[in-house]
Amino acid sequence: METLNSIFGAINGVVWGPLMLILLLGVGIYLQIGLKLMPIRKLGIGFKLMWQGRDRKLAPGEKRTKEEEGEISPFNALMTALSATIGTGNIAGVATAIALGGPGAVFWMWVTALVGMATKFAEAVLAVRYRETDSNGYHIGGPMFYIKNGLGRKWLWLGGAFAFFGAVAAFGIGNTVQSNSVADALDSTFGLPHWITGVVIMVLAGAVILGGIKRIAKVAGKLVPVMGIAYVLAGLVVLVINAGQIGEAFGLIFYYAFNPHAAMGGFAGAAVMAAIRFGVARGIFSNEAGLGSAPIAHAAAQTKNPVRQGLIAMLGTFIDTILVCTITALVILTAAVWQTGEQGASLTALSFDAALPGMGNQIVSLALAVFAFTTILGWSFYGEKCFQFLFGTRSIMLYRVLFVLAIPVGALAQLGFIWLMADTFNAMMAIPNLIALALLSPVVFKLARDYFDGKEILPGEELDHDKS
Repeated sequence: METLNSIFGAINGVVWGPLMLILLLGVGIYLQIGLKLMPIRKLGIGFKLMWQGRDRKLAPGEKRTKEEEGEISPFNALMTALSATIGTGNIAGVATAIALGGPGAVFWMWVTALVGMATKFAEAVLAVRYRETDSNGYHIGGPMFYIKNGLGRKWLWLGGAFAFFGAVAAFGIGNTVQSNSVADALDSTFGLPHWITGVVIMVLAGAVILGGIKRIAKVAGKLVPVMGIAYVLAGLVVLVINAGQIGEAFGLIFYYAFNPHAAMGGFAGAAVMAAIRFGVARGIFSNEAGLGSAPIAHAAAQTKNPVRQGLIAMLGTFIDTILVCTITALVILTAAVWQTGEQGASLTALSFDAALPGMGNQIVSLALAVFAFTTILGWSFYGEKCFQFLFGTRSIMLYRVLFVLAIPVGALAQLGFIWLMADTFNAMMAIPNLIALALLSPVVFKLARDYFDGKEILPGEELDHDKS
């Protein structure tokens, strides 16, 4: 076990190291420039399309049009993707970034998000463009499919590598680690035993996961907006109480983004490179831009228009990091307890509790529980589609059952090695995805340009890149 720990530790240091962060940011910047900052300029259109893309109830005997081919509404596709991304990264990840990189890390999280919007846009465009229909009649897609169908059969091994990394990572990042985080939070706050938490999550998650993507999307479409809005409102209440410190908090963010922070109190101090590193790393961990997970959900959307779904998909990064993570960061910085040496979720809880004594800790624990639960739902679908790509449609139910049974194991286990392995595979998902995004970027640019020029290209219609 020590040997495995050292091996995965060494690999993890590389795949989450500076080179990977540069690659993730580099591809995102390249896409953002190639799209002429369209994801930022068209943000309002994205929100408009999201609202229009809510689930439309059919009249008796009515069938969906060809433009609505897919299993879930565009809105619920975004909510399913957000269910997986809005999680512990928004609570613990932001706090860790500030504790290790100082207030300036928040600025670099914002930069990562603005760049990541282009990445998420490209991922969803390609997911819809190159998706397939499986033997059950469901639309399936994601990096493994746009590698296979966009880059050709000679690249099939790369799609298989992504699917393998995704199927394994889902059991860690999207399952056992989440149930363990919830069990720890509820035990420390309410004294609830780990095994009870594990069994309850298993039963609740199993009732949703075993029903497939339609049930996952239906639950996510209702739970994600409620939980996200409730957490933001709780954060805004704290910021009203701490209103006098908001200006100073923004000043700290912008100043220490470009200047080193000296050690003080329990804070060890941080160089500018630390602010950049931890800001970018925690930002990507939170919004998953470039990892290739979200396009798996967007491939099931009821749409034939890749660009429309891309405009909706990019909102996931904006909502996750620019809105939710910023609320957490401002709560922490206005509470002025980030210098105590605390890290992770406990720092966020301490910050909420400073403004709302006796309630803040409970708010964070409950938010963490709901966020982690929805992450389990979203990642179950990601892992399932990766497993299906490797072993076929008949393997789906086996994966669902194994995924559900792993939940209580995670709540009870010591997850040091599992976390390390899953975190490593999670980062390794990005490598095949980023290669595909770079090579297929001409398709993304062409589809986006034609869409806004009013010359929409329909699925099945060849592009120059397809012919080559």
